Amino acid sequence: MLYLDHAATSPVRPEVLDAMRPYLTGVFGNPSSHHTAGEAAASALDDARKRVAQVLGMRAGDVVFTAGGTEANNLAVKGIVLAALSAGRRHLVVSPIEHESILESADYLRRFHGVEVTMLPVDSAGRILPAHVADTIREDTALVSVGHANNEIGTIQDAAALVEAAHASGVPLHLDAVQSAGWLPLRDIGADAVSIAGHKLGAPKGIGALAVRGRIPLEPLLHGGGQERGRRSGTENVAGAVALATALELTEADREAASAAVGAATARFIAGVLRGVPQAALTGDPEHRLPGTASFTFAGTSGESVLLELERRGVISSSGSACAAGSDEPSHMLLACGIAPEVAQTSVRFTFGRHPLAGDDPERLAALVADSVQAVSG
Repeated sequence: MLYLDHAATSPVRPEVLDAMRPYLTGVFGNPSSHHTAGEAAASALDDARKRVAQVLGMRAGDVVFTAGGTEANNLAVKGIVLAALSAGRRHLVVSPIEHESILESADYLRRFHGVEVTMLPVDSAGRILPAHVADTIREDTALVSVGHANNEIGTIQDAAALVEAAHASGVPLHLDAVQSAGWLPLRDIGADAVSIAGHKLGAPKGIGALAVRGRIPLEPLLHGGGQERGRRSGTENVAGAVALATALELTEADREAASAAVGAATARFIAGVLRGVPQAALTGDPEHRLPGTASFTFAGTSGESVLLELERRGVISSSGSACAAGSDEPSHMLLACGIAPEVAQTSVRFTFGRHPLAGDDPERLAALVADSVQAVSG
């Protein structure tokens, strides 16, 4: 099987498994316990926090370990906005192509706390203009939250320019970097909060982090023992934190080389699909896109049928976000880009890992896609 669904999840890297193993066995203490076993665990947790902060360009005390990217996004959006309500800031700015964890958090704040939510316009490629951020900000705006790179179409935002536009009005910006971490530089963007998830990087599922600058008030969503400096109660996942730090460092170390190699292979694959499938249309920005993401619509077909044909040929891909699995509705991201619902339902997404084709070549893969589309079209 050729696995091309890395935007959904990636396998655990052997180096990451080796790094976390001691904290699943011998060093198993609770890091809040005041004895030798607990102190050893606490030391590992502190070290992991420093390592994550270093890659993100934050301070160690800014990093809050979470159970994954969804919790990190919920904590960023809800936590920052709820903390700002007492100051009369009841306005949130997001875009319609955000991950469900952002959009559902925004809807929760609207329904239960009277927060007004403004949707930023996006163009047909899913790009957000900094001028539109500036235009939507008001005196009572509490937060702007945008995704660095879209998990479905791969479009990359000019995050530094969006941050600058928000900061010009004194408004913090949260950057959902779940898809971009490991592929794009994060240190110098200047975002006030950054979300990442371990299982996109080669760490296990169930660990993530929100790095939020200390000057930004944050209302906790989980209450209890006051772990994570009171921002996220619950016994910390020490092995997961070590795994996340290790995976993040490994991907950062070869980020430029991997991005170049995977980007080149993906470009050849895209060209092959567009050449071999007459009804294929690339979604997202053709230039500003994640190196390993190629998402197409195949008008006149069923995206799910194409997926089944591809799997019969040994290729595993997806019809979009794994977080929307089981839904019969067309992708909200594609609809926001102006794609008609009946066309959006034909979409198929291919997302490569750091070793893009596992010995295969892009042109052969494109030919398999063409054969699959032809099989369901005829």
